[in-house]
Amino acid sequence: MSVVLSASVRQNLLSLQSTADLLATTQSRLSTGKKVNSALDNPTNFFTAQGLDNRANDISNLLDGIGNGVQVLQAANTGITSLQKLVDSAKSIANQVLQSPTGYSTKSTVTSTAITGATANNLLGTGYTNNTVAGTAVLNDNTGTAVNITASTQLVGTAGAASDNLSTAITNGSVLTVNGKTITFSTAQTTSTTDTAGNVTIGIGTGSTLTVQSVLSAIDGITGTGTASTVAAGKLTLSTGTTSDLTIAGSGNVLAALGLSAGTTARVPPAISGQTLTIAATGGGTPTSITFGTGTGQISTLNGLNSALAANNLQASIDSTGVISITTTNDAASSTIGTLGGSAFTATGPFHSAAIAAPVADPTSQSQRAGLVAQYNNVLAQINTTAQDASFNGVNLLNGDTLKLTFNETGKSTLSITGVTFNTAGLNISSLASGTDFLDNASANKVLTSLNAASSTLRSEASTLGSNLSVVQIRQDFNKNLINVLQTGSSNLTLADTNEEAANSQALSTRQSIAVSALSLANQSQQSVLQLLR
Repeated sequence: MSVVLSASVRQNLLSLQSTADLLATTQSRLSTGKKVNSALDNPTNFFTAQGLDNRANDISNLLDGIGNGVQVLQAANTGITSLQKLVDSAKSIANQVLQSPTGYSTKSTVTSTAITGATANNLLGTGYTNNTVAGTAVLNDNTGTAVNITASTQLVGTAGAASDNLSTAITNGSVLTVNGKTITFSTAQTTSTTDTAGNVTIGIGTGSTLTVQSVLSAIDGITGTGTASTVAAGKLTLSTGTTSDLTIAGSGNVLAALGLSAGTTARVPPAISGQTLTIAATGGGTPTSITFGTGTGQISTLNGLNSALAANNLQASIDSTGVISITTTNDAASSTIGTLGGSAFTATGPFHSAAIAAPVADPTSQSQRAGLVAQYNNVLAQINTTAQDASFNGVNLLNGDTLKLTFNETGKSTLSITGVTFNTAGLNISSLASGTDFLDNASANKVLTSLNAASSTLRSEASTLGSNLSVVQIRQDFNKNLINVLQTGSSNLTLADTNEEAANSQALSTRQSIAVSALSLANQSQQSVLQLLR
């Protein structure tokens, strides 16, 4: 036998059951904080949120690797900073070499013979000899006993027992040419005159009292040598001093009458003028080729000589006797001057007897330099160990390792950072040998050049690491923010509105109370029948 319920009771009972179900759902949402707890609640939102949560978890798992990558880069950057300080320390040691004594009591030297009159402003000296031309002896026209002419012998006159005139009278119109200027002998006048061009006319007309000295004075006036031309033992000696060559020509009988001959006589130059000197490469310098003189590209001063020698690690000086000394500079103090050559080194040159002296080491100074070599090598040893220790979690970007970072869950977004080898070999710096290195400034400068290059390499790599670190940190921040976006999106799909659910709970509780009351009213008819049966 089954229980028979009236239609109204059944209707109220169903309503009460529905309210109970809704109230249970609301209470579940309030307890879990989610409106979608399973695929039954909302399949689309549930699986979408689950996908977002899974991706957020995958990216979150990558953050640890990215964080380790940041520390690897930080370790490498710390190592580079320490390496830079060690390289600077090595530079300081090399600079101490430059500031210490040269290491040699005497440097390699070669000297010339004494050059007469040579000074710092005129290495050629005053070696030019007076340019002179001596003629043959000329007699006077004394008809008794002819004797050698003198400066006072007259150019024209009447021969006789007491006569002192030229034995051969100079004919009218004869011309003596000296260095391009003319001396014309004319019977039209009895005096000596000079025109504006510097040409001279000497009168040999009747009554002229001009003498051989008149001719000598005219020549000296042309050459500008004062009273350099003379006559002795009947011979005329003409001179242009040391300033120019002497060229003589003539027409008529003037040359024969004065005992002269046509031609050019050059001055005798100084011993070093026009000569060349070559010096082979010294201490790794540039070979030198020098021509002494005053022409274009030639050298006549000490400053000019030093300028020419500088590229070959050489310098010159001159003493009060005119001796030129060529010595190695401090940069090449350990080197011997290269082989000499050129005409200045031949039998007649000023360097013909030059012997190249080798440098003489100073034991005390070289001992100090050996100590600096040891200090330098100790610093290089620290460079090697520092580069090896700059690792994090087994990855050392300063020892050739490669760091690969993955930024997304598919593995398609990556960054590969290739390491470098920053030991002494990788930085192209090497240990030094006592007795071989730091001997002079050149060796110290060579070391400084390599250290400067190492510093540039370190700075460049530091810049590269800084750029990579910036990229990694940006991606690290991006991933953190992306995880938050994904989790927020998932929450928006599944989280319940607690305010709304609380209101629903309150409304459903009220509805449930009303439904119970309604059910009670629906049962009142049956209660009346029960009263009749009693």
